[in-house]
Amino acid sequence: MKHLFRHKWLRNVNLIIGCVILAPFILAAIEPGLLSSYNPLKTSVREMLHAPGSKHWFGTDELGRDVFSRVVHGARVSLPAASITIIIACTIGVMAGVAAGYWKGWADRLIMIVTDMLLAFPRIVLAMAIGAALGPSLRSAVLAVAAAWWPVYARLVRGLTLQIKEQAYVEAAYSIGARPLHTIRKHILPNALSAIIVRISLDLGLAVLTLASLGFIGIGVNAPTPEWGAMVSWGRTYFLTEWWIGGFPALAITLVVVGTTFLGDALNDILNPTMN
Repeated sequence: MKHLFRHKWLRNVNLIIGCVILAPFILAAIEPGLLSSYNPLKTSVREMLHAPGSKHWFGTDELGRDVFSRVVHGARVSLPAASITIIIACTIGVMAGVAAGYWKGWADRLIMIVTDMLLAFPRIVLAMAIGAALGPSLRSAVLAVAAAWWPVYARLVRGLTLQIKEQAYVEAAYSIGARPLHTIRKHILPNALSAIIVRISLDLGLAVLTLASLGFIGIGVNAPTPEWGAMVSWGRTYFLTEWWIGGFPALAITLVVVGTTFLGDALNDILNPTMN
């Protein structure tokens, strides 16, 4: 067992790369003060638009705020918001997908009609429409992205439920009188969990990117709270001269997406029984 753990987890290159990339951002989200001592909201007229240097590693913005500190503290906003978004979307999608795949009939038709209608719209466009209707705030952005994302999980879990229902151990549970909720809790969800975990790991970085996109157009946190998408939006005016204002937040978004992609590929290699 220890050898199997060491072979599948500790020797997985994608897992190591993903963890190395994501570790600083996770640390920043937990305790940003360990990485930066500057106040991300403190302005300084004397230090406006300073280029990256030994004092300010990522330079300063148009108000003299330390960009590195704002990027670090931005992780405390972007990563938890993306995680909550995926948790909400996954919870709704799993419940809808299990109900559609297990009971079929009118429940399946109704849920899949709603799911297909939502999937017909580009996810970012649907999230923008919902976010604009709810008003600019981080809560609105999270709810908007989650509302646009849950159909993906509903479609995935429905297919898994239909497949697992045909297995012999599930039919054996039926034959001894197992109740539907017991069958779902003991047989269907545990066997669908690995695919759901892989999907979550892949979607986390995309959720960060989507929330940043909403923040870029003003549907997100309110100023002056440091959030990566809003920081890129504020820096676009100075991009040709003071590129670091929006460049480093954009780099942070890119690294999180790349890191979660490596992590998702690693979890797929480890948890997917059909992979060698």
